[in-house]
Amino acid sequence: MSSSRSDLLKKMNEASSELLREKGYISFVDVLMKIGKLTKEDYERWRFRRVPYLEKVVTVNLAKVNHLLRTLHENAKRGSLKASQTVYMSWGRGPKTRLRFSKTGDPNIEEAYATHFILPKEVTSP
Repeated sequence: MSSSRSDLLKKMNEASSELLREKGYISFVDVLMKIGKLTKEDYERWRFRRVPYLEKVVTVNLAKVNHLLRTLHENAKRGSLKASQTVYMSWGRGPKTRLRFSKTGDPNIEEAYATHFILPKEVTSP
């Protein structure tokens, strides 16, 4: 059963809000796991370099993934979240290598996946 874009966007928005409450930041990888489009097992296989790039194990088509990713970035900007570049390195034995998100390795796509969005530090009142 495929998910419509509007259903996916609704799930992504709910997941994003939950992640902000739970962790104080949003990562697209966490969103994919929370909405059920990336299993924890596949995520770990990717982190241990058993999967060449993350998109290979995401269970939604790339057009929808790209739409979700673009929308997440737009929503974060509108919500005044701070963008933070994150480097995803492999886990396990041997030299740690930078992980790829996409088959092409396009720098813009890689950067979009690796960007986390952080709640800005708020000034607390006495």
